[in-house]
Amino acid sequence: MGMDHTPTGTDRTPVSADRTPTGADRTPLGTDRTPTRAENTPTAADHTPTDAHRTPTDAHRTPKLVGAVWGLLVLNTLGSAGAKTIVPLPRSLIQLVTMGALVAAFALALALNPRLRIRPSAFLFLLTLLLVESVISSAHLESGFGALFRCARLALFVGTLWLLSRWWDGGLTFVRHHIRAYFAVLGSVAAGLAVSPGAALPDLYGGRLVGALWPLTPPQIGQYAAVIIGLTALLVLGRRTDRTSAVVVIVPSLVLLGLTHTRTATLGLVIGLALAIGSLVLTSAAARRFFTWAVLCAAMAVVALGSVLQAWFLRGQSKENFSSLTGRAKVWDALLAAPRTSGEQAFGVGLGDKSFGGLPIDNSWLAVYNEQGLIGVALVAAVVIVLGGVALLRPPSLQRACAIFLISYCAIASYTEAGLGDASPYLLHLAVAASLLAAPASAMPVPAPDVPRRVPRRARRPEVA
Repeated sequence: MGMDHTPTGTDRTPVSADRTPTGADRTPLGTDRTPTRAENTPTAADHTPTDAHRTPTDAHRTPKLVGAVWGLLVLNTLGSAGAKTIVPLPRSLIQLVTMGALVAAFALALALNPRLRIRPSAFLFLLTLLLVESVISSAHLESGFGALFRCARLALFVGTLWLLSRWWDGGLTFVRHHIRAYFAVLGSVAAGLAVSPGAALPDLYGGRLVGALWPLTPPQIGQYAAVIIGLTALLVLGRRTDRTSAVVVIVPSLVLLGLTHTRTATLGLVIGLALAIGSLVLTSAAARRFFTWAVLCAAMAVVALGSVLQAWFLRGQSKENFSSLTGRAKVWDALLAAPRTSGEQAFGVGLGDKSFGGLPIDNSWLAVYNEQGLIGVALVAAVVIVLGGVALLRPPSLQRACAIFLISYCAIASYTEAGLGDASPYLLHLAVAASLLAAPASAMPVPAPDVPRRVPRRARRPEVA
């Protein structure tokens, strides 16, 4: 009506007191207020979303249950063979727990990602090709029906990683999940050591630390300790965690690593950290200081504790035994000298228990050659080369440094440990590296807020017909 559109004289000409409203009147709720000229011209922040809008934090992007899925994957890769535990656990029960963990991980990942939204990943694509090749090589049943069972396990493993790839955005979320999961495993090792030192340091393993509550071998414990030590140290350098939390993780892990006497894990930790920190030296003052102090401390330790370190490194072995890598070289020579058909050379004999002649192979490349042939070796090499190449092409960052550490550690450990061709902790390490190297998901741009336009008073008056 006319009275609604035509303001009265008092409305048109407010008194001076009304002309200067109070703070509460100056900012009324809703859209009743008439914006000022500055508000009519929105700033750049109104049209350009902030970094928080563009790339939400990991806590908002990734559901908390993803950490549970990752923990179940870690449980599945612990294996069922190892030292004797305080309470004897039947191997069938251990296998039931580990396989049940994998099935639960896949089901939970599917529940979190019911629309099957995945991100393109060269790493997962190559793993899928390796799975197909493993099925082809295992179909001949040269390794028995267990080969097909291991293929099904690898399929669930790779499928779960595909489902989780939706949340691979170049953040540190999966690094934290990785550290928490393996720190929990090391906690069980420490608990077993406290409850029964004799069972945790048996003579059968030369007094090296084993899992007394869950059957874990010294190389496994050394691997887990070295990986979380390296990742936590890098988080401290990048100021992504406080020093107190870092000390709680690093110090016990170093003690456990020392008790395992695992040379491969120690070398992988030292060389991997050197490469990772070296990638930050040009851009981080903290990395430069840490690198300098580490070199000085290492030099002083070699000079002052050279004989002790040598004795720890040799583990009481003879030079002949040390040069043959504790008998590994003999197994490797026998594997390479064994006659093979052209089909076995190309595709392998199918997934097995990573042994040859009843002895562990303890070399990822030869294990893959034995079970998945030269094609499998080429695919695994492509995985490492692709991840390493992407890491080198990325600009310096904490994520890149963590990825370099994980990739270099897996490459070093592959010489004396098997696992790159099957569901294993090493594939989980590389999966974390792939999540760190993934490009951040492009967020939807935040639309500019609707700015009410100022309507002249003449336009507000109703037209007279």
